[in-house]
Amino acid sequence: MFRPLFVFIGTRYTRAKRRNHFVSFISLTSMIGLALGVLVMILVLSVMNGFDHEMRTRVLGMVPHATVESATPIKDWRSLADKAQSNPQVLAVAPFSQMQGLLTSDGKVQKVLINAVDPVEEAKVSIIGNFFKPEDGGVGSLDALKPGEFGMVLGDKAAAKLGVSMGDKVTFVAPEVTVTPAGMFPRLKRFTVVGIFHVGAGEIDGHLALTHVQDLARLQRWQPDHVQGIRLKFADLFQAPRTAWALAQTLGEGDYYARDWTRTHGNLYQAIRMEKAMIGLLLLLIVAVAAFNIISTLVMVVTDKKGDIAILRTLGATPRQIMAIFMVQGTVIGVFGTAIGAVLGCLAALNISSAIAGLEHLLGIKFLNADVYFIDYLPSQLQLNDVLLVCAAALILSFFATLYPAWRAARTQPAEALRYE
Repeated sequence: MFRPLFVFIGTRYTRAKRRNHFVSFISLTSMIGLALGVLVMILVLSVMNGFDHEMRTRVLGMVPHATVESATPIKDWRSLADKAQSNPQVLAVAPFSQMQGLLTSDGKVQKVLINAVDPVEEAKVSIIGNFFKPEDGGVGSLDALKPGEFGMVLGDKAAAKLGVSMGDKVTFVAPEVTVTPAGMFPRLKRFTVVGIFHVGAGEIDGHLALTHVQDLARLQRWQPDHVQGIRLKFADLFQAPRTAWALAQTLGEGDYYARDWTRTHGNLYQAIRMEKAMIGLLLLLIVAVAAFNIISTLVMVVTDKKGDIAILRTLGATPRQIMAIFMVQGTVIGVFGTAIGAVLGCLAALNISSAIAGLEHLLGIKFLNADVYFIDYLPSQLQLNDVLLVCAAALILSFFATLYPAWRAARTQPAEALRYE
């Protein structure tokens, strides 16, 4: 026998057979319930972390952290870029111009936002070059955009809706009209598809097209070296709104204005963070219910062991020792349930993405439609802080759940308990 005595007896009670088998069943279900609660909480928090990570790296890696624009074409964007890069928060700068309109091909129409870029400079501020992988349905590259050739790079969803592939022609319909003696006609321009990318975000894959910045300047009747603004990449994207606004003020009073990612994707990002907090709170309640099942388990154990408690009291055990015995038993249930749930939860979080992808391939369906969700797959990112937080919460709740039954056991009167034994 090892010391202290209450630890020895408490652990023995945990694994000992009961006279009432229902008590053993309730004890087992309490442990399983706690393990499942911890497992689900770790898994769901990992998935929410995955959405948060994909939002930061994939989606916000494609859209500008911030832009500094002017109402009139900017003639010398490089001098503007040099001034912007004097700020230590700015990592890279690239020129851009934008134009909205319609793409048509063989009677099919798709609305798009044309983002005109310099392929060399764009690689410094965007991760678009990572999404031309053939295994994901991509083809070509951003370098295929050459000035004067009017090439265009499309997302795979837009290309599929238009029914075009590499080398096909598409017609861009600008939201402007050309007045002629014969009447008013929309401005049209033919582009050649020189690349198709797949980001996995429906908004980007279906509604974004890229062309060379000099080609769009000609379409807008500007000089070839004129641009709409500069795109900024920041070391900390959460500093983008404040820093971009300050830059716009220093570059020219009233000449420039700033836009940042919080205006285009801020609501989506805040929704993800809020959902993680709310779902975490709801799952914590589930863990709490599972933990407090230990109360019913220990109450039944106390009732089942009244005779043993009375004998221990007559042998000299104090109420504090009796209380400690049942607190040890409840804590052991909590520790084992939490440990099992943590191990299974970590394994599930590390494999959920591949498991769901395999299930989608097997069933031939898509659980996350890119037309509805901002990505078309289930991401997961296991974080040690979340695992430790969940395990600590489960253990604390399990510990508090032992207090009432243990206190009730300590109040057992030996004479009354042994009267009918």
